[in-house]
Parts: sequence; C-alpha cells; structure tokens
Amino acid sequence: MNRWIKISGYTILAGSCIIWGMIPIVPFLGLPVKKVALLTTILIISGEITFYLSIIILGKSIIQKIKSLLMFWKKKPEDGNPKTKV
Repeated sequence: MNRWIKISGYTILAGSCIIWGMIPIVPFLGLPVKKVALLTTILIISGEITFYLSIIILGKSIIQKIKSLLMFWKKKPEDGNPKTKV
C-alpha cells in the first residue's frame, strides 16, 4: 500500500475519533435545543462517513485490528480451540 494512502487513511480515522469525541461537548455550548440537535446529528453522520471512508482506504487489515480491539472482553477458551464453547 502506498505510504501516503496509508497516512491519509489513518488521518481520516483520527478525524473520525475527534468528531465522535466532540458529540458529548455539544450540549454544554449554550446553544438552543434545535441547534444542539442539528449539530449532534451532523457530527454523528460525518463521524460515520469518515470512519467508513477510512476503512475503505485502509482495507481489510484495519477491520481485523478494530475487531481485535473491540473483543478484549471476550474470554478465550482454556484449550486454545476457538470453536470450543466457554
């Protein structure tokens, strides 16, 4: 994968995280309720779009990394066989 494509994919992914991090701040800006709702909706949609765009750019490997990070609470079987029920 081209170095600049990878850098841009990770930059877009970081931007997505920043957008999602801005959502909890919106209610404390002192805006009217309608503007808070509109801004929150815009941030959610743009966060999703940038997240999926970064996944498209970075490919299948980033999906596997995200899955492994999100599965940290899953208990692993003692025998090492992933098909064994816990």
